[in-house]
Amino acid sequence: MLSYEEALDHLLAAAQPVEESKPAPLSVARGRILAADVAANVTVPPLDNSAMDGYAVRCADCAHAGVALPVAQRIPAGSVGHALAAGTAARIFTGAPVPAGADAVVMQEFCEHGADGQVIVNQVPKSGQNIRRAGEDIMSGAAVLRAGSRIGAAEIGLAASIGMATVPVRRRLRVALLSTGDELTEPGQPLPPGGIYNSNRHFLRALLEGYGCVVTDLGRVPDTLEATRRALRDAASAHDLIVSSGGVSVGEEDHVKPAVEAEGALSLWKIAIKPGKPLAFGKVGAGGTASSAAFIGLPGNPVSCFVTFLLFLRPYLLKRMGMATTLPVARQLVSASDWSKLEDRRSFLRARIAPDGRVELYPNQSSGVLTSCAWADGLVDVAANRTFKAGDPVRYLAFADLL
Repeated sequence: MLSYEEALDHLLAAAQPVEESKPAPLSVARGRILAADVAANVTVPPLDNSAMDGYAVRCADCAHAGVALPVAQRIPAGSVGHALAAGTAARIFTGAPVPAGADAVVMQEFCEHGADGQVIVNQVPKSGQNIRRAGEDIMSGAAVLRAGSRIGAAEIGLAASIGMATVPVRRRLRVALLSTGDELTEPGQPLPPGGIYNSNRHFLRALLEGYGCVVTDLGRVPDTLEATRRALRDAASAHDLIVSSGGVSVGEEDHVKPAVEAEGALSLWKIAIKPGKPLAFGKVGAGGTASSAAFIGLPGNPVSCFVTFLLFLRPYLLKRMGMATTLPVARQLVSASDWSKLEDRRSFLRARIAPDGRVELYPNQSSGVLTSCAWADGLVDVAANRTFKAGDPVRYLAFADLL
């Protein structure tokens, strides 16, 4: 069996990013991966502007508190005033350009109305006070977004702030999703004797779509070798990746492994982790042809399927989509639980952060207990043959960084 690192390195080495890209309007760019750097062709802010509602003044005119100055002009945001004459003040509002000659803005809370349209300045200002300088945020020509970054709300706002209506993004990854197992029943249908509801199909689709993939849901494939081979052939012709759940073990009714080997090649199978030992990776069809696709077979047990998706399929998908950073940052936290079970494989335990900031484990770590994944907000990464007690440091992977 391959180690976690060996399996991950193998997957990422094979994950070639899609080449096609096109401009996407900001309204639909969220979650997409930038295909090229985005540079500013404007300066932000374009002019020195006021950070507060107040009065623009010359510091030389306000050597002591209580100075009364005539208000010579009013400058709302969106307007440009004229040069500030010595011995005068300008009423100014947040975001309005600071007039030439002024070198400070005094907040209106430190001012009061005087006689004959004057303002009484009750604070001695410092040069540059409450002024946002031109280019303080962005200088024209600077790269503000980097290729390989995932576009979120802040990135959309940043692109809009430099006047970009579209951003260059990579093509979405086309993924075919299929389930295997005659025991699987769709939610909403009567459950026959010996049947189970197909949970994997639905959370896998949600995960894939959450990463921006275009998913073709092929449903359940009958438990025969020929049906599995036919489904793989059909899916390879129009997709970048085929994802299956179940059927990757070595039982008589597990047909995915031999089907992939018959229709293409399998380069990875069995990983020394728990949950999730049976994980398959390979290709369907002749490599480099229009009718070929990568293949990843996830375990059938729901928790194993969920965990291996996050640990292996997620970084593979992100690299295929062109994302520069694919691996989450692990946190070092303190455990609130004991773990005394020695495992000969690296374990990923469902856990969550308690109100006191420590990490507590879900009581039942069975690979069939999907409740643990809904209860948890992360995974504790435990090396093989290691135990720990409450108070010990543990390596924690947050779902917030993975989902």
